[in-house]
Amino acid sequence: MNSDEQTIRQLIERWISATREGDVDAVLRLMAPDVVFMMAGQAPMQGRDAFAKSLRTALAEHIIVSSSEIDEITVSGDMAYCRTRLSVTVTSKHGQLPMTRSGHTLSILRKGSDGKWLLTRDANMLAPSA
Repeated sequence: MNSDEQTIRQLIERWISATREGDVDAVLRLMAPDVVFMMAGQAPMQGRDAFAKSLRTALAEHIIVSSSEIDEITVSGDMAYCRTRLSVTVTSKHGQLPMTRSGHTLSILRKGSDGKWLLTRDANMLAPSA
């Protein structure tokens, strides 16, 4: 495994742990300002600020715990893509039953002139789990 692939794996691990810890600022540092998130049945969420607002709202009422299995990471120059199988459990802080979603994701990352990888595009195909 080359260093770029290892760095991308660490980015994914940090994203999951920062979300679980409720550290929105740490999550935001892992994405480009012009990031775009695509989810089935919804308009794309464009920009880091839109994501920040959405995540802060969710974390005010819920705890989010995720796990990710990486199926593929391909690096070509300063661009990379990553396919994963993601499982997300959202638990209400008010005692409501948890909601679990799982499915596949495809993420595109860009390496900046500083050598740091950032998420730039993300498409997830998560659906309610049985």
